[in-house]
Amino acid sequence: MPRDLVLILDFGSQYTQLIARRVRELGVFSEIISGTASIDEVRKHRPSALILSGSPASGYRDRAPMPDPEIYALKKPLLGICYGFQATMQLQGGTVSKAERAEYGTATFHVDRATPLFAGVPKRFRAWMSHGDEVQSLGPGWEKVAHTSSCAFAAARHDKLPFHLIQFHPEVVHSPYGKQVLGNFLFRIAGLKGGWSMKNFLRQAVADIRAQVGRDGHILCGLSGGVDSSVVATLCHRAVGRRLWCVLVDHGLLRMGEADEVARELGEKRGLNLRVVDARERFMSKLAHVTDPEQKRKIIGAEFIAVFEEEAKTLGPIEFLAQGTLYPDVIESASAGWGAQVIKTHHNVGGLPERMHLKLVEPLRWLFKDEVRELGRALGLPDHLVDRHPFPGPGLAVRTLGAVQAEDLAILRKADAIFIEELHRAHWYHRTWQAFAVLLPVSTVGVKGDERSYEKVIALRAVNSSDGMTADWTRLPASLLARVASRIANEVRGVNRVVYDCTSKPPATIEWE
Repeated sequence: MPRDLVLILDFGSQYTQLIARRVRELGVFSEIISGTASIDEVRKHRPSALILSGSPASGYRDRAPMPDPEIYALKKPLLGICYGFQATMQLQGGTVSKAERAEYGTATFHVDRATPLFAGVPKRFRAWMSHGDEVQSLGPGWEKVAHTSSCAFAAARHDKLPFHLIQFHPEVVHSPYGKQVLGNFLFRIAGLKGGWSMKNFLRQAVADIRAQVGRDGHILCGLSGGVDSSVVATLCHRAVGRRLWCVLVDHGLLRMGEADEVARELGEKRGLNLRVVDARERFMSKLAHVTDPEQKRKIIGAEFIAVFEEEAKTLGPIEFLAQGTLYPDVIESASAGWGAQVIKTHHNVGGLPERMHLKLVEPLRWLFKDEVRELGRALGLPDHLVDRHPFPGPGLAVRTLGAVQAEDLAILRKADAIFIEELHRAHWYHRTWQAFAVLLPVSTVGVKGDERSYEKVIALRAVNSSDGMTADWTRLPASLLARVASRIANEVRGVNRVVYDCTSKPPATIEWE
């Protein structure tokens, strides 16, 4: 990893991932850990600077999450945001209590004292607030820097140490000068050099893979044909060449024609060692009668590993397994933040069995989806691979709600293929981050050929996002939706109704399971 690292202590804020992204956009690598991590854990990361996130908690209540007080003794440049401001004051001799007037939304921020944090920023500007508590007094060695009409202490700084605290959220787009403030912290206050880029990450990732695997080590890469696994396979191939074996597990849950397409694109055209394993029967047998989505993911994760380990013995000696695990997978499977819950177990994170014979190689573990696409371009992958919509590792199992059955998968494959085909035809595929069909476990009454039908329902889902952490539903043209619905209802035997999902994330997730 790069020498400069901003360590973000997460106390459960919905905006924490945005902080990490904004820091990276400014050219400095960032990483998120639990806000309550011990000083030893913090030291282990060797941070150049610290950022304390917001939180839904109230710092003055019992069992509120608090940073290890020893982090301040490190004297590393520190920025406390919202709850990070309040928690710091709780530990540094100030007082915090419920605000007389909560601030949610934009407020006018008044800078009372010139500081490096607000260099190049107007003395009055609009900023995004989201707090019901506030600092009532500052501790020894701290001085007031800014206020709003409702908040007497909207910013503060330490008079000797590079510690700065702000009540507003600079990471959100609703704070127009937020990026300037974050840049001031990183470069003026912390003195970081920046320069982190995907090309730098690429060089470092290749070196890290070589160091982990060694001169004689061999890697098996689980390949699905999606963006993540394609990038991982290409990256590992650059690192170890012919010592990489790619295995595509055809678990019966792939999209229409996917196994053949992957073999052609990555095996024949790009020259990767590729084996396609027909594991349809074993996966379908394991998934029979299973309806709980968490159980589905864990079964699929365990069975993937079983197949990979069998192939590793056949191809051996292979000690390493490369996966396309991304940062959102890690965050959603086991959030770092206080009070956060596991949203869903990703088959390649929480779905892995406890005992594995293969050692994991996960070079994308700290990247967001859009960063993976950027890395793919740096590797020279063509646009049609890099810009392909995300596809979940558990495949159609989490798009067939309820028990997974072969006849339902056939229905879903055809409906999904029609949807994607029409998106391409209407030039909407590349204007949409992810789109797919879902088969619902219900039947409805319809009319076909003047006769009553009682058939399945297909839901269409299309969203726009940059990293998968949040998403908004795509406003597809009514004419396009009408054409897709008509084709599915007429061409897919067993379907008589099509609906469109217009829910954002949150409150929904992108996938239905």
